[in-house]
Amino acid sequence: MISGKKIWNGSVLEQGSFSIENGMIAETTGGKTDVFFDDLAVFPGFADVHVHFREPGFSYKETIRTGSMAAAKGGYTTVCTMPNLNPVPDSREHLQMQLDAIAKDACIRVIPFGSITVGQAGEVMADLEGMAADTAGFSDDGKGVQDPEMMKEAMLRAKAMGKMISAHCEVNALLFGGYIHDGEYAKAHGHRGICSESEWKMIERDIALAEETGCAYHVCHISAKESVALIRDAKVRGVNITCETGPHYLTMCDSQLQEDGRFKMNPPIRSAEDRDALVAGLLDGTIGCIATDHAPHSAEEKGRGLEKSAMGVVGLETAFPVLYKNLVKPGIVPLKTVINGLTVNPLTRFGLGSGRLVAGERADFTVWDLDAEYTVDPETFATMGRATPFAGDTVQGRCMMTVCGGKVAYADEEMTRRYGIKEGDIL
Repeated sequence: MISGKKIWNGSVLEQGSFSIENGMIAETTGGKTDVFFDDLAVFPGFADVHVHFREPGFSYKETIRTGSMAAAKGGYTTVCTMPNLNPVPDSREHLQMQLDAIAKDACIRVIPFGSITVGQAGEVMADLEGMAADTAGFSDDGKGVQDPEMMKEAMLRAKAMGKMISAHCEVNALLFGGYIHDGEYAKAHGHRGICSESEWKMIERDIALAEETGCAYHVCHISAKESVALIRDAKVRGVNITCETGPHYLTMCDSQLQEDGRFKMNPPIRSAEDRDALVAGLLDGTIGCIATDHAPHSAEEKGRGLEKSAMGVVGLETAFPVLYKNLVKPGIVPLKTVINGLTVNPLTRFGLGSGRLVAGERADFTVWDLDAEYTVDPETFATMGRATPFAGDTVQGRCMMTVCGGKVAYADEEMTRRYGIKEGDIL
């Protein structure tokens, strides 16, 4: 029996309990483990539908083992990995290499995306049907599908299989070599900017295609106010569309940039007006999912400054503490909205669970000390990546334990000392 004074009931933290049997939440009142969490909060396991674990092909950046460990340390029990790998998962044979690594090394549930096009080159359709059974959906993340006819065909085929298209929206012809937001910081420091139109123009195109085809369509990592407005209007019209944004887009703006590769990602951190529009979109339900776009690189790749560093930052271990400190505690966003964005909404949208601690669901949950304040120190991360725009920031909320399918995937030393629970235990 897992019980405590702060069990998430779907709306608030209140006194409650649940049992675990064979990796599932059970209706019975007994159980192998009997733990009462007095001062700790228990949430459903978080889900991130947009991460990069780099294996196969780029294991010097991250592996399935280290990526899943970082996820568990951040409270995640389900993640969906993007296909910019080597080989790209564009066929059953190529996908199987990733599936084998997941089966061998993942400590949480890891579900891959298959690519939309062969090699993510945008020219030939990948074997969507051959990959459908073992994927969360299809994406060419990292690259926008430039050909509208190619995207339309992908949508039609995905719809026929009941699968999701998850799109990185970027018009290549509008990039002009940019690498940070085309805003005040770029102008003041002589950097080439990425205009917001490069994002929202493709979203506009894909909304029309999704409306025409009826495909279930999900927009990756939106960053611009125009994107929020387009998606809001599409949802009102009944288009089968959802989207995600990340903690850094919700809490930062380009005035906070520094001449450091840890502030470089794609899409870029944009203006305060864009940030505020994203928060408003989260509050009104336009943005349903919060995803990190966890994208580790080597220290050398991220140590070349804003212009020359690789795109991407890590985020799994800081997501909830950043959101809790910067949005929930000041009263900007309710805790329920953040938890739904990390659990119910991504899981239900991708058909991966309910995000609720109820009988019949997987025993996926995470335990937090919501009072713990500390400074983000990348050297303590489980991920192999160290580049985060939140390094040195004070955050609140420390993950004490994460349980995936009834098995302890992560346990803080304090959890072991106080409750005798350690990683690998079956609850």
